[in-house]
Order: sequence, then C-alpha cells, then structure tokens
Amino acid sequence: MAQSVKLADEVMALVRHEAELQSRSVAGQITHWLKIGRAIERFGGYDHARINAALEGRVDTTELQPEEEPVWLEAFTEKMSTSSGGERSFYANRKMLGRGVGVDAGGKLVYAKADVTA
Repeated sequence: MAQSVKLADEVMALVRHEAELQSRSVAGQITHWLKIGRAIERFGGYDHARINAALEGRVDTTELQPEEEPVWLEAFTEKMSTSSGGERSFYANRKMLGRGVGVDAGGKLVYAKADVTA
C-alpha cells in the first residue's frame, strides 16, 4: 500500500533534479536512493568514520571502499556548496573595499554592486 511522506523542500528539489538527470520518476529516484542507502548500511566494510576522516583530509579518498565513495561524494558536494562564516566574511570585506568578488563565465572579474536602499 502506497504511503505519503513529508520531505523538506530542498530534499525534494534534489530528488526532482536527480530524477530528471537519470530519467526516473520522483518515486523511482527515492526508491533508488533508499536501496543504495540500505545496501551501504548493511555492507560490513562501510565505515562512516572513514568518510568523515576523508572529508577532513585525514584519509586520502583513494583509500575509500567503492561502497564509501558515493557517500563521501554526496557529503563533499553538500559541504562545498555551503559557504563558511569565514568565506562570507572574506567576501563581505572585499565588497566593502570595492574589490572583485568572483569571476564570470568568461573569466572576467566581477565586482559586487553597492546595496541600494530606498
């Protein structure tokens, strides 16, 4: 019997994006990921501490087991997509000083626009 489950909007956005890339339905993508997660948890060689150590740079990623690699990659991608407080502070300071804050697709320096308050 089918059941409904509430998932966060950001999770559903990830599911929809990946489902489209993989030519799966949303339910098919969730089922696929569920099976992968279950297999990883049942695999005796899976060690979450090793994945964390790889994320921290204490273990080379080439030393991860094939079953650990997708979990590491997902965590790494998530970590890299979120800026740290230090990074936000760094770019806020550059913006305040009128310096470049990034590069565009053509490799040209991008300057932040001044905040306009009405």
